[in-house]
This record gives sequence, C-alpha cells and structure tokens, in this order.
Amino acid sequence: MLNKGADGKSMVFEPAFLQIEVGDTVKFIPTDKGHNAETIKDMFPEGGNEFKGKINEEFSVTFDVEGAYGYKCAPHFAMGMVGLIVVGDAPANLEDITNARGPAKVKDAFAELAAMVGQ
Repeated sequence: MLNKGADGKSMVFEPAFLQIEVGDTVKFIPTDKGHNAETIKDMFPEGGNEFKGKINEEFSVTFDVEGAYGYKCAPHFAMGMVGLIVVGDAPANLEDITNARGPAKVKDAFAELAAMVGQ
C-alpha cells in the first residue's frame, strides 16, 4: 500500500494484481500511512471470505475459495486505489469485476486488472 508506485501513479497497491492458488496467503503491508485493504461488496466469489484490514496495520488473508476478489483502500477508493486477486485459473465471477461500479478511475483500474487474468 503506497502513496506513489514505481510507475509514478498515486495511491496504489503494489502489486495490484495477483494470480494465486487455493490455500495461498497474501500479506498486505501499509508501507505508507493512511491505507487499508478490504473486499468490495459484490466483488468476491460466493462462499469466499470478506476481509477488512485496519488503517496502518499489516495483516494476512488466506484464500480458500476460487474466484476473483476485488479489493480497495477505503480512504482512497475514489482515487482508484483498488486491486484484484484471482484464486485459481478460471474465476467464475470475473464479470463482477469487469462490470465494476464506481468512479471512472475505479472502472478503468478494474478493466486493466481483469485483462491480466490468465496472462
């Protein structure tokens, strides 16, 4: 969780896209202050666990259900600070990600992230 990424973009998760296997654990590290990570309503698979980290606190999430998990930094959501974790090879709920609702920066970010699935 960074105020500025390696590419110069502001308010980013780095990396913003991960493709992992069932049972893998992801650690969220607030490198810069003022950030958290949490799932976005209706942007994770049925049966998947929601998660919500506290501002400025490191935490880990183990993913036990295949699918796509859209997540955000709550304070910087409108600025497009979002990420995507894909568990498994063919997320059945990818359409939920590509049809993201919200500010234009969020829609654009999720379109770009969803295009990375399977690459």
